[in-house]
Amino acid sequence: MIKNLYASWVRDFEAERERRAGLGDPDWSVGAHLPPELVRSLQTFQVGEDGDGSALRAKADGAGDASYSAAIRLFIAEEQNHARLLALLLEAAGAPTLTGHWSDAVFVRARRLMGLRLELMVLMVAESVALGYYRALRDGVGDPLTAEVASRLVADEERHVPFHCRRLHEGLAPLPRPARRAVVAGWRAMVAGGAVVVAADHGPALRALGTDRRSFVAGVVRDSAAMASAMCDGSAGAGVGRPSATTARAEGGV
Repeated sequence: MIKNLYASWVRDFEAERERRAGLGDPDWSVGAHLPPELVRSLQTFQVGEDGDGSALRAKADGAGDASYSAAIRLFIAEEQNHARLLALLLEAAGAPTLTGHWSDAVFVRARRLMGLRLELMVLMVAESVALGYYRALRDGVGDPLTAEVASRLVADEERHVPFHCRRLHEGLAPLPRPARRAVVAGWRAMVAGGAVVVAADHGPALRALGTDRRSFVAGVVRDSAAMASAMCDGSAGAGVGRPSATTARAEGGV
């Protein structure tokens, strides 16, 4: 059983919560002007961000590290805030939210059948793909309110990645190096598969953002290399180093 304190991560999450509270929400009154294909795409991602995280909380509690359990709860709260922001963005665009989507149901069902380590690996597939999507949204959308929301989501996801990579590295560390490398190679294959599924389902939205399916998949797979290195060897890799809560992050409206 892993016994490693996560008090510093709890402090980081709490500091971010305070910073977010001081910043406040975007100005929803300006409204959002989005093409139908992007609205449909955002509706799907909003469903994926929504959830109570009860299964993950229970597994984190079972790991026997109170600091890690506290950090997981703060992580879940940030994901729930993503769902809230996307719901309000859709409302600003005059669009409703969805009650469910098949892709989210598949991910949730798969994760609930697994232990903590495997659940985190599947969760990291979703986080990796979502990070690529939100970056494309931030950089390609022409609507200022949507760009601001996407910037906030990207900043959070970039903090989540090293948090989960650290835990997965601890979980994989007892394995021989060849076994660890095989596991993370399998994980990268899952990332590629997840990116292909999202690209196929969200192709019209990606085109509206100035990219295409092939470029999206290639970018997600490329970025997963540093994450895989962090999981396998504990090396930071480009863009995976643990950020300080005081690190400046570019964000719309700041």
